[in-house]
Amino acid sequence: MSEPLLSVRDLKVSFPTHTGRVNVVDGLGFDLGRERLGIVGESGSGKSMTGRAILRLIRPPGRVTAERLRFDGTDLLTLPESKMRPIRGARISMVMQDPRYSLNPVMTIGRQIAEALRMHENLGRAATRARVRDMLEAVQINDPDRVSQMYAHEVSGGMGQRIMIAMMLVPRPQILIADEPTSALDVSVQAQVLDLIDDLVRDHGMGLILISHDLNLVARYCDRIMVMNAGRVVERCDAADLAQATHPYTRGLLAAVPRMHETRETLPVLDRSQWEGT
Repeated sequence: MSEPLLSVRDLKVSFPTHTGRVNVVDGLGFDLGRERLGIVGESGSGKSMTGRAILRLIRPPGRVTAERLRFDGTDLLTLPESKMRPIRGARISMVMQDPRYSLNPVMTIGRQIAEALRMHENLGRAATRARVRDMLEAVQINDPDRVSQMYAHEVSGGMGQRIMIAMMLVPRPQILIADEPTSALDVSVQAQVLDLIDDLVRDHGMGLILISHDLNLVARYCDRIMVMNAGRVVERCDAADLAQATHPYTRGLLAAVPRMHETRETLPVLDRSQWEGT
């Protein structure tokens, strides 16, 4: 069996508090090939910290340890920062939650995407412009030449998210980490953006880590699911089997999801006593 693209064992992310260090990710492990893995859980469960730890974006006083954190045969934990930079962005990219805080307000869209490409490939000016244009077209932006000359404040939330996806995919990475990629978008735009990510991942044969709090969304777009609570993975299952999940936390999350034709007077509240302390 070939080695997975990404292999993680006993990943821990901790931060100091007045009572000592606290693990916000505590013993996480998984393998990822050219497939779609969903990580779900409430806010504060450790989902985003997992993605940032993989890219070594946790800075002091945060601390990252792992028994194994290997990407394509390379140990990411021991890799010098100078050798981590060509991997971060070029081979593993991450789409953050809100494009308003990720796009540079004083640079044009085209220049920002070109900068992301030039950091990892030595292309001429004409070839760079062509790649930027092709990538904007790939994320279904009409009139890419006009949009390239615009600034972040001149585009809508949905277009901004498409631009962020273009920026992360223009170096043609092997893994894309999408952290709540549609949290800032209207419901009508969310499906368009997720369909776009799904198409690009399939077309380029990439691995995808989709981080979300939305169980139904992850079940629709992923092959496998990990459910996190308080920094730990409490359940793993195939996306198609999510409705048959057995852990009380997962069952509680599923029960709390509103239904299209809701008949319950109140939504159930998670009973944490069923699993905490076990």
